[in-house]
Amino acid sequence: MNIPEITHHEDEIVQVKIAMAYPLRWVNSYLLQGPSGYTVIDPGPRTAENEASWNKVMGELGISFGNIESVVLTHHHPDHLGLAGWFQEKAGCFVRMSARAEEEMQRMWGEASTMNDELPRLFRQHGMPEAWTSQLPAHLESFFPQVAPLPETVLLTEGEALEMGGRRWMPIETWGHAPGHISLLHEESGVILCGDAVLPQISPNVSLLPGSDPEPLHSFLSGLRKLQDFRISRAFPGHRNPFEHVEARLAALLQHHEERLARVLELIQAGTATGFELCAALFGTQLGIHQMRFAMCETLAHTQELERRGQVKKVPGDDGVIRYRAIT
Repeated sequence: MNIPEITHHEDEIVQVKIAMAYPLRWVNSYLLQGPSGYTVIDPGPRTAENEASWNKVMGELGISFGNIESVVLTHHHPDHLGLAGWFQEKAGCFVRMSARAEEEMQRMWGEASTMNDELPRLFRQHGMPEAWTSQLPAHLESFFPQVAPLPETVLLTEGEALEMGGRRWMPIETWGHAPGHISLLHEESGVILCGDAVLPQISPNVSLLPGSDPEPLHSFLSGLRKLQDFRISRAFPGHRNPFEHVEARLAALLQHHEERLARVLELIQAGTATGFELCAALFGTQLGIHQMRFAMCETLAHTQELERRGQVKKVPGDDGVIRYRAIT
């Protein structure tokens, strides 16, 4: 596959595959043409390669920056947010995201962010060895160039219709993968631009992070059930390709996490364990720091949900490390 890759869909949506890090390899951006200009959905992480990719895409489509009316962000993660500020500088366009997504953007990437200190502290509390936690500050710092400059935003609100591509889209807010995550549904056709709320082949990461959503897995499962209430004919996701089996995919993700919760509970019932011990049992330790961060945060999201359900409890140790014990 050559990046960038442009695909014209029958729904008058242009899919643009923009490069990102392994293992996902690309993120989907979307272009919608309206009477007064184009809307860009999730422009991808900022790199010199991706700036060149967008210049190439716009050249092939006959678009100038003056044709860009707005950028809409489903959520604040770098692979979706990244180039929004660059587009805003080049085009003078609006950048729209939800209020909570904007708050999370500042929490992670703003000038006052303390995540580089808080996340290693959280992981140490849950038993992660220093060999791993010492890698986190530099790893987290590496994302700042991918999101600079942060955009000035206009807030999206759930239930307030947004005009894009000459059509009215309804914002639907679902949390879990990212607080304030917005999907955009065209109710007449059932087409949804769903970001990472639901993906066709992989399970979106669900992370417990300091200061963020305290019950992210509960939020994620609630969000999947919320989407089940809508008639969705075709989904345009943030990763992989557009798909139509949305109802089956929502059910499969709900089942996947119930099975994962059962597995974590089984491990804790076998003996008191730290979050890192559980993470290692679930995902192994042959991971790079990027994937290990996701694995640890997802493990803690599951232990938090088991605690919320009254099935496990935290037990502080004399060494300052938290362990989990099953409630019988």
